[in-house]
Amino acid sequence: MTAHEQLVARRGRRSGITTMVAIHSTALGPAVGGCRFKPYATLEEAVGDVLRLSAAMTAKCAVAGLAFGGGKSVIAPEPGRVLSPAERRDVLLDHADLIADFGGAYLAGPDVGTGPADMLVLREVSAFAFCTPESAGGTGSSSGPTAVGVLAALRAALGSADMTGRRVVISGYGSVGAHLAASLRADGADVVVSDIDPAKRAGAENQGLTWVEPEKALTLTADVVIPAAVGGVLSPETVARLDTPLVVGPANNQLTDDAVADELAARGILWVPDYVASAGGILYTLSREAEGLDHEGALARVETIEQTVGDLLSAAKANATTPLHEAAALARRRLTSGAVPRTPWPPVPRTAA
Repeated sequence: MTAHEQLVARRGRRSGITTMVAIHSTALGPAVGGCRFKPYATLEEAVGDVLRLSAAMTAKCAVAGLAFGGGKSVIAPEPGRVLSPAERRDVLLDHADLIADFGGAYLAGPDVGTGPADMLVLREVSAFAFCTPESAGGTGSSSGPTAVGVLAALRAALGSADMTGRRVVISGYGSVGAHLAASLRADGADVVVSDIDPAKRAGAENQGLTWVEPEKALTLTADVVIPAAVGGVLSPETVARLDTPLVVGPANNQLTDDAVADELAARGILWVPDYVASAGGILYTLSREAEGLDHEGALARVETIEQTVGDLLSAAKANATTPLHEAAALARRRLTSGAVPRTPWPPVPRTAA
């Protein structure tokens, strides 16, 4: 993968809080990626996160066949600082100023710590934000489509849509994890969930789900493990403790290092690259907001993840490689050939759902 094109970090004039934007690639079109709002122990840690996440967005868009590049942004308040609603608004406006300075080269969406309402604040300064609330003409939260994409990837990896009796462990019971748990349980799976927030336990158990403490989630015997929380959960140490033949989920940057993909393969564990499995949200959102497709048309685009994963798995088997190797190779081919037609921004008018 190529080096980053731009990284800009600065303190907001209203809030004094550091915000940053990283653009990894605009080879296929404007860079897209979520706005992450979280404290970091150091500025270096925040920079490392925004660089890793933006590079993953380049690969995600390229493999998904989107005419967009990869970017990411971070709002990094000091650890322990609690922002009032007015202070939160100020830092969002500061961040919007920074995004506006890129002139459309970077388009922001929700990520950890932000949601559709925050994108509406960004829109007060800049048109370069998506996933605003549906009441404001946007597509709202992308959690549902992201879950649909993960389920499509899961079908390809299993070679079946039948979940009856399969044990599925979901590590992370946030918005996407909750969507996945409900869908899989409805399809007959035995679903186990975990989350660092113990307050979610009662709600999960009321849905008929089994709760397990987060530190145990990746050690349980399961047919499928779904990382649906933070990244960096698959290390040589955790891989050695996995007791499952399949790992597929929406969490970004699941591997601590790309070499972990080889360790998973050596143990006979199939890992679907995170940036392939998690592409449903961005596919849906841009299909609607940039291309003007209706709800059904955008969901049909999300379902193509099943074919994409199937093709990658077939290539990995034929070439005696890993799905990660094949996904990275596909991304490189598309980035160097410009095989995906560029999409203009601002978007075309959206068709009503």
